[in-house]
Amino acid sequence: MLYKKIMKTTAATVLAFSLLGTLPNLSNISAAPAITVKLDNIALKFDAAPRIEKGVTYVPFRTVGESLGIGIQWNSKTQTVKAVGKVKGQTTEVLLQVGSSTATVNGKKVKLAAAPVQREGRVLIPLSSFSSQFGVGVKWDQSTRTVSLVSPQREMHLRAFYAVRAFHEIDLVSSMNSVVFGWSRIDREGQFTLQGDEYNFPAAAGDITPQSIVADAADQDIKPYLMVYALDGNGELTKVLSDSSLRKKSIEGISTAVVENGFGGVVLDFEGLGFKLDPVQQQKLLNNYVKELRASLGADISLSLAVPPLNSAYKGYDYKTLAATADDLIIMAYQFNPVGTDAQVPEPNSLVQKAIELALQAGVPKEKLLLGISLNSETPSSVDDKLGLAKRYDLKGATFWRLGLFRLYNDQMEDAVGASVVKE
Repeated sequence: MLYKKIMKTTAATVLAFSLLGTLPNLSNISAAPAITVKLDNIALKFDAAPRIEKGVTYVPFRTVGESLGIGIQWNSKTQTVKAVGKVKGQTTEVLLQVGSSTATVNGKKVKLAAAPVQREGRVLIPLSSFSSQFGVGVKWDQSTRTVSLVSPQREMHLRAFYAVRAFHEIDLVSSMNSVVFGWSRIDREGQFTLQGDEYNFPAAAGDITPQSIVADAADQDIKPYLMVYALDGNGELTKVLSDSSLRKKSIEGISTAVVENGFGGVVLDFEGLGFKLDPVQQQKLLNNYVKELRASLGADISLSLAVPPLNSAYKGYDYKTLAATADDLIIMAYQFNPVGTDAQVPEPNSLVQKAIELALQAGVPKEKLLLGISLNSETPSSVDDKLGLAKRYDLKGATFWRLGLFRLYNDQMEDAVGASVVKE
C-alpha cells in the first residue's frame, strides 16, 4: 500500500532530520541561500524567514501550523504557544514555550530537538517538532536547501461523480460521503431530459436498476445527487435562463426526477456562461434560476453547483450569491492545460491554488467549498498536491471526476488518495 510506504518514508526522514544537529554552526546565516519550505509539493509563503541556527532548522510556527489545520493560540505573557491538531483522528494538544526545550504533549513532558525562539516578531520552532508531534512527513534536501513536508491524512467530505461508464468502479462508492449521478441534462432545445447520447438515465440490468444503485448509496448514508448538465455553447442555456416558461418547466422536471428516483440532492453543472455574453447579466440570470430551483426542491434536498474557477475565461458566475443560496460549490479547478494535452499531465499547482484563493476572496465560505479534481489529469504522484491544497485551505472537501478513472491508468490512485484523505 502506498500509505505504508509513505509512513516508512516519514520515519526515515524524521531520523534524517534528527541528524541535522550534527551540522556545523552557520555563523553567517544571511550569506547562505534562502530556505524553501514546501507542503505537499507546493511552497509556503512566510512573513518571517525559515533559518538554520546551530544546525537546527527553524520555521515560523503559525504559518506551517495553520497550513496543516493546527489551531494556534499565543500567550504573550508566558511566551507560550498552544497548538491543537489531530493525528490519526485523535486530538493532540501541544504546549511550547520560547526558550524551553521541553514541550507538553497531551499533559506529558516531551524533549524537543531545540527550544523555540523568537525572531522578527515571530515564534519559530524546530522543524522536527511537526513530524514528532503532528505526524508530518519531513525531508531535507541540502543541495537545494528545500524542506519538503507531507501533510498527514485528514478526514474531509469526499464526493465522486458517477457517469454512465462508472459501474465497474461502483465498489468505490462506499469510500465517499456523497455521489453525483450524471444522468440528466438540459438539452440544446432547452428541455430537461433523462435521455440523450451524452447524459442519460441508464437502463436496468436485471435486478440492478438506477433506482437500486441510488437507494443502495442512501442506505450506506452516502448522499446521492442528480447532476443536471447544461452548456451555453450556442446560447441554449442562456435561452432557458431567460425564458420564464422554460425555467419553470426545467425546474419542475428536475424536482420530479429527484422525488421519483430517491435522490437526496441536485448538482447543477451549468457551463459556458459569461464567455461570449455580458457576464453581469449572465450572473443575474443564473442567480435567479438557482433561487427558484432552491425554493422548488425544498429544505430536505441539498443543492450544489459545479462552477468554473474564477481564473478561467468564464465570468458568468456570482460566487458569493451562489454560495449563499446553495449548500456548497464545487470549483472545477482543471482544464488549465492547453486543449489536446495528453491524459495524466497534472494541472499546474499554482493555478489550482489561485482558483481556491479567488473563490475564498469572492466570498465563498471555506466550509462550503469543494475542490474539483479531474483524475484524467492527475497521477498518483500529483493527486496529493491537489488534496494537500484542499487541506491547506481547510475546505469542506474534494470531488473527483470521475468514478471509472480511478483504475483506468494504473492501480495506485486509490492508495494515493487514501494516504492523503479519507471520508469524514
